Amino acid sequence: MVPVIELRGALPIGVGMGLPPLAAAAISILGNLVPIPFILILLQHIFNFLRDKKLTKKFVAWLEKKAEKNRTKIDKYGWLGLILLVAIPLPGTGGWTGALVASCLKMKKKPAMAAITAGVIIAGVIVLLITYGVTAII
Repeated sequence: MVPVIELRGALPIGVGMGLPPLAAAAISILGNLVPIPFILILLQHIFNFLRDKKLTKKFVAWLEKKAEKNRTKIDKYGWLGLILLVAIPLPGTGGWTGALVASCLKMKKKPAMAAITAGVIIAGVIVLLITYGVTAII
């Protein structure tokens, strides 16, 4: 449930610690999804509160700018764009980023949650294949 690392770090660590790969994948996917509804529901309220504070308004502006950078992908591909943003296991992508983008772009919450869930599952499969393939070689 840690931002940035999310399941991309949790899954390889779980497999490395001896968990069966499918169990590590399931736990990592669920752990990645737990905070997403809270982000989708509460983020705008939190941003509205923090935007008025001297110490946090620049941070909120930075996060909103980061989300806005993904607008063209989302506008072009719609929900598929959100799925792809979450599914591609690269730095700056993932469930937290997808929830940030969906919230800042004021996307509908239920379809956004479905798209983020699909993206996290796809990312989990990709990372599992990479991790399991790497551990099988070693």
